[in-house]
Amino acid sequence: MDVPLPHLDRPFDYLVPEALDAEARPGVRVKVRFAGQLVDGWLLERVAESDHPKLAYLEKVVSPVQVLSPEVARLARAVADRYAGSLADVLRLAVPPRHARAEKSVTAADAPADAAGSSDAPLDPRGWRDYPAGPALLRALADGRAPRAVWSALPGEDWADRYADAVAATVAGGRGAVVVVADGRDLDRLDAALTAVLGPDRHACLTAAAGPARRYRAFLAARRGEASVVIGTRAAMFAPVERLGLVAVWDDGDDLHAEPRAPYPHARDVLLTRAQLTGAAALVGGYARTAEAQLLVETGWAREVVADRATVRARMPAMAPTGDDPQLARDPGAASARLPSLAWTTARDALRADLPVLVQVPRRGYLPSVACADCRAPARCPHCAGPLGLPSAQGTPACRWCGRVAAAYACPDCGGRRLRASVTGARRTAEELGRAFPGVPVRTSGREEVLASVPGGAGLVIATPGAEPVAEGGYGAVLLLDSWALLTRADLRAGEEALRRWLAGAALARPGAAGGRVVVVADGALAPVQALLRWDAAWFAARELAERRELGFPPAVRMASVTGVADAVADLLAGARLPDDAEILGPVPADEGRERMLVRVPRARAAALADALHAAAAQRSARKAADPVRLQVDPLSMF
Repeated sequence: MDVPLPHLDRPFDYLVPEALDAEARPGVRVKVRFAGQLVDGWLLERVAESDHPKLAYLEKVVSPVQVLSPEVARLARAVADRYAGSLADVLRLAVPPRHARAEKSVTAADAPADAAGSSDAPLDPRGWRDYPAGPALLRALADGRAPRAVWSALPGEDWADRYADAVAATVAGGRGAVVVVADGRDLDRLDAALTAVLGPDRHACLTAAAGPARRYRAFLAARRGEASVVIGTRAAMFAPVERLGLVAVWDDGDDLHAEPRAPYPHARDVLLTRAQLTGAAALVGGYARTAEAQLLVETGWAREVVADRATVRARMPAMAPTGDDPQLARDPGAASARLPSLAWTTARDALRADLPVLVQVPRRGYLPSVACADCRAPARCPHCAGPLGLPSAQGTPACRWCGRVAAAYACPDCGGRRLRASVTGARRTAEELGRAFPGVPVRTSGREEVLASVPGGAGLVIATPGAEPVAEGGYGAVLLLDSWALLTRADLRAGEEALRRWLAGAALARPGAAGGRVVVVADGALAPVQALLRWDAAWFAARELAERRELGFPPAVRMASVTGVADAVADLLAGARLPDDAEILGPVPADEGRERMLVRVPRARAAALADALHAAAAQRSARKAADPVRLQVDPLSMF
């Protein structure tokens, strides 16, 4: 039943009236009477008998369409168990809301066309030849086998074309595929690449941004077997593809892959669970590599697909940091300057060569954070103590939390009224560089307007991470500014996330032999910077995993966070039969006056931890405990 109560997380038996016998098939939506109310549900199975002597009847079959496939039902149960959640919560993510008009528009053909269809045509590995194991990966997919790969993409790689090749090989073997990307811009690139390889109308795009009707229509196309390939954002991770042969995720380190609704599953883990349950192949790719992907390689669950070092050096741009000793000797101000002389001259030389320049800035806006110009104390809102920022050069300081304007701001420490920048955003950076390079076109790409591509001539592109447009022929220079804003975050994944963003920007540069250069404003001795300079994401991921294993952090262990008011958290943990080797850490402050406790167990005890937490939540639900508690297993952010 579609009831979000942990103590009701089990199947219920109902009698099927004779009038509904033909329509009441496994997978349909139904309505049943429960506790005096009509509630929604899914019909999981038809059986001849029940162990319960007295049963109520089904009230209604909402639609005869079998929206829930047996494979997705098994997957949803496994995901719920892995994340200490309930099946109803997962099914809400897996099956989009019904759209009656879209459902009626779908033809009711008895035998939908077989969209997979095998082919004996020889496969062209194309760009996969640059990776020693690449052609073998495609052959295994075409032969119907189930390879598992962690792919590290080369600089300048057209990842969408490589994924299209892998999908085409899977389809040639008579099987289907599900590919998940982080956002709509990546989805558009993959959509175009698949159309070029498979032809038009051979795949479905499943994303919540498409709107209820289009999303439901795409879902039904997959469920009816009309589309053997489904691509999309995290909404596609449960796509009901028949004869599934490949699950793939691109850039699994992007936090957009983490579902913000209970039970908070991650698209990568859902797809890997699906591969394990169905015997499908799995492909995890990116310019960077997460510690979770590295664990797959080190445990032998997957093999890495990487290029040799000679190919990497030939494809990568020339890299240079601004904070190493030789550079500091030439430019002592480079340690504190936002745009050191090396970065400025690199941009100037690229513009003189009529090549575009990409400037990556971690923060959007104009001056997202300001401080007192006299004593340097952070400027905070007098009402809520939130950080003040400036929206434009002539703008008035305003709070980034409550939105109140602080026109008459005076520093509480020294009384000063002048403000200075403590963090510079993309718009202010564009303004400064526009003055530094007069006559050069300046474009910005960020949340307000994300550019897909820019022309190949001289020009400045200022972009926030994830919004970098592709330049025709590649960028002549890429400047990675304000590295401290990424590296100093109080986050377990700060170094991993910084490297992921830098590699994504640097991958858009031309090769060094063609004049491409990348300048990172950071100390070259730092491990993430070293990985960038060598383009060696695998080395950094192995180092990161080893450190987390030593310190006892995910993915080396399984960790759950329990968040709520102090009494509710204590109540849940007191009633949980945790494994004997479980460690309870905390409490640490959370938002809105709540606190968070962390529970850590070895990976071998992961299932026991999830079962214990789910059972404790069910006990509180059954006795109608007032204060809610949020359970998250392996959350992206723990502090």
